[in-house]
Amino acid sequence: MRPISPEFHRRAFLAAGLATMTAGGADAAAQPFFKRHGLPIGIQLYTLAPDAAKDLEGTLKAVAGVGYRSIELQGLLGRSGAQMRAALDAAGVTCASIHVQGRGQLDGDLAKLSDDLGAIGVKYAVMPSPLISNQQIQAGGGDWRKALTLLTADDWKANADFLNEKAAVLAKSGIKLGYHNHNFEFAPLGSTNGMEILFEKTDPALVTFEVDVGWVAAAGLDPAALLQRYKGRVSLMHVKDIKPETQPNFALKMDPTEVGSGKLPWTTLLPAAYAAGVRGFYVEQEPPFARPRIEAARISHDFLAGLKA
Repeated sequence: MRPISPEFHRRAFLAAGLATMTAGGADAAAQPFFKRHGLPIGIQLYTLAPDAAKDLEGTLKAVAGVGYRSIELQGLLGRSGAQMRAALDAAGVTCASIHVQGRGQLDGDLAKLSDDLGAIGVKYAVMPSPLISNQQIQAGGGDWRKALTLLTADDWKANADFLNEKAAVLAKSGIKLGYHNHNFEFAPLGSTNGMEILFEKTDPALVTFEVDVGWVAAAGLDPAALLQRYKGRVSLMHVKDIKPETQPNFALKMDPTEVGSGKLPWTTLLPAAYAAGVRGFYVEQEPPFARPRIEAARISHDFLAGLKA
């Protein structure tokens, strides 16, 4: 019998290794998106705001029971940082991101705010809407929603300056400041819009963004294209779906639905978000709800948990 050459052994070893890597890659690709990337499916507690207002501890335990392990808070809900941390720990969930208002929080005692957020373990503080003045609200006929659509380019530049200023302070405590969009930011202002101004005028080293893909789609825009355009500037995402009948607008209007039940292309959108740098994904659903909010949260969670993308 002809002896087996060392070269044969080498080729066989390389072929076996390639087959193993290929099989491993195939196995990884077959896993659902969140499991493959080792990321928790998070939820913005605004989704269950009325429930949380009545019974925070019970609501946290309920979402944990659904399978959520990462919570984005809608403010401190009247608790201190230590009290909120105790409630989160009791439910077995964590909180790395929280929404904080520009008026009453970011323009107040940032040392105290930093202490509270540090006690919780927060890494991202997100301003959920721009600063508007009483005069601007009056200009909108007393309707703050109308006032938001009347902001000028200078107003958006002032918001960018505010974000830069507060972000520099929070950074000293290891907290990154971000901004969360709706759809009014995309209303045309000549050749630009409010969102473009915020991206352009904020310091990339200090200010990050949380892109709400549902509101981007409600503005008639492609969320994946936006994420690609601002790759590296977006750390967080609101995983939000809308019904196909939603008409493009800039006036805080949408037809909401559970994730996976609407028009957004999640099999391509989630990988696009990951490629752009997003690592915090939070389900959020706007009212009105067709079913109890916790049931809606379960539908969204279960869809995402099994989604291969």
